[in-house]
Amino acid sequence: MTAQEQNHPESYDISKKVAIVTGASSGIGLASVIRLAESGFKIGLLNRPGSELKAAVAKVQAAGGEAISLEADISVEEEVKQAVQTVMDHWGRLDVLVANAGINGVLSPIAHMGLEDWNQTININLTGTFLCVKHTIEPLKQHGGSIIITSSVNGNRVFSNFGMSAYSTSKAGQVAFMKMAALELARYKIRVNAICPGAIETNIDENTDRRPELEEITIPIEFPEGDHPLRHKSGTASQVANLVLFLASDQSDHITGTSVFIDGAESLIHG
Repeated sequence: MTAQEQNHPESYDISKKVAIVTGASSGIGLASVIRLAESGFKIGLLNRPGSELKAAVAKVQAAGGEAISLEADISVEEEVKQAVQTVMDHWGRLDVLVANAGINGVLSPIAHMGLEDWNQTININLTGTFLCVKHTIEPLKQHGGSIIITSSVNGNRVFSNFGMSAYSTSKAGQVAFMKMAALELARYKIRVNAICPGAIETNIDENTDRRPELEEITIPIEFPEGDHPLRHKSGTASQVANLVLFLASDQSDHITGTSVFIDGAESLIHG
């Protein structure tokens, strides 16, 4: 054990640590749940009600991990508050928030986008992130900890995915919010970082509504040698989950206010 570990033994005992993961029933969220649980974290899986959430919790429990379901809509403040309170009632502490839940929403030209479509994407992706962070601050103050926000290359490096004005705005907003929160919460030893995935093999397209009017504004872009320089294919949710574990752990205990791009250099071409 190092001198640092001797001075702060509890901080290195992952078996005591508790995480909340939003959007936990599939994709990056579920992969992060599995990776954190394998490393000894107790997990509150937050998602809208449904069979996928129950199956995800059962999967963790079947593998010998500790997990509970937290049925909530992250854009509804009372539901977020109740979910956090459920974790505190159950385990008495919170060390990590993975604010991962989000939607692609409606892909539409700005001129055709309805206000309700814009609001839905902003409310879930940006306001939902704000609410999750806001209501986990007090529990995280007890021991310090880590907040990890799933943003995107879109809105931060990439602006060529047409029709994604609402999505990209929400993702850029998450990064700005992360930087503000990192500075504000540093005094409590709460680290705040964002991960910015590129194309990842998930089912997020299931909540994407592509409108036919996109053809009016799309500018054809060709990448003769492909647009994934490192591996020549999309990344995987498990690769992102490895980054989540690193940022959740004390191995990253001097990293805060940082956006980490995980895209195999895709965004350097697309931008």
